[in-house]
Amino acid sequence: MVWWIGKADFRPIMRRLAILAALAAMTLLGGASRYPGTYSAEDAARLDKVSAYLNAIHTLKANFVQLGPEGDMAEGEFLLSRPGKLRFSYNPPSPVLIVATGGDIYVKNSRLNTVDRTSLSDTPLDILLNKAIDLRHNPTVTGVEEQPGALVVRARANTTRAQSNISLVFTWPAIELRQWMVKDNQGGVTTVALTGVQTGVSLPDGMFAVPVKDAKAPAK
Repeated sequence: MVWWIGKADFRPIMRRLAILAALAAMTLLGGASRYPGTYSAEDAARLDKVSAYLNAIHTLKANFVQLGPEGDMAEGEFLLSRPGKLRFSYNPPSPVLIVATGGDIYVKNSRLNTVDRTSLSDTPLDILLNKAIDLRHNPTVTGVEEQPGALVVRARANTTRAQSNISLVFTWPAIELRQWMVKDNQGGVTTVALTGVQTGVSLPDGMFAVPVKDAKAPAK
């Protein structure tokens, strides 16, 4: 699934994200995988603390900058409403809108006038949308690592149909979700960095309506 379209002259941001992408590749590949219940007491406590933070979030709004595997840059607005809903609104010239709702994720391309649907469980972002988040006992979580000022939680997609995985990066010890890196089935890494994170904001249900194709102009 392609979640990045459009290029822009954001060279300073791109340089920073290029560094993040390189670190992301190492982060996604590094670290020992663990099974639920095998964490050290310290790692179990870390995962419980992040779970508490995520469970306290019912709605979240932020700006995002995204760097794709080919170096494509995109910006936009990210919305999350737990359980089960998220929305990526990409700024022009990107024609993409992504909405997750009802257990599926929809990708609309207004330029091509297409809407593609995939099960949300086939994407690793599903981990953020559960009704009750318990990272320590979640079988999709494969590891946790504390880094200077950050905590990285690694997970994989919820189904065997997909080989994608994700690294979620939180500030630490004061927790805030700051970015994630997704490695897709083809091995490409997409990095998403959040800014201006707000929680507890009002997000109407209509923001998460299933996208539909644009109506064709009547023939003359």
